Amino acid sequence: MAENHPDLHEELDVDRDTRLNEPPMYRVFLVNDDYTPMDFVVDILMTVFRKSQEQATEIMLHVHHQGKGLCGIYTYEVAETKVDTVHELAEENGYPLRSVMENNDL
Repeated sequence: MAENHPDLHEELDVDRDTRLNEPPMYRVFLVNDDYTPMDFVVDILMTVFRKSQEQATEIMLHVHHQGKGLCGIYTYEVAETKVDTVHELAEENGYPLRSVMENNDL
């Protein structure tokens, strides 16, 4: 027969009462410019943001016509990494493509 351990019950009660808050989320956008080729933007969307060819083309056209387009919503660290990656790849290829992140709660 198993023994009753009061410490174990108390520990389980504490775990049940502990609630983790969801981390704040951030929207990542690409910003239109007059120099970055559309095919490069589509490549960025497919590689950095893991979009399909169709989704990437749709977002690229939105960026082109509206000035910016939503690429995804991520935790702070992931969003920051994606923005930095876009900037690094654009710079390596000689393009001024910019990406920004905004708090999703705004």
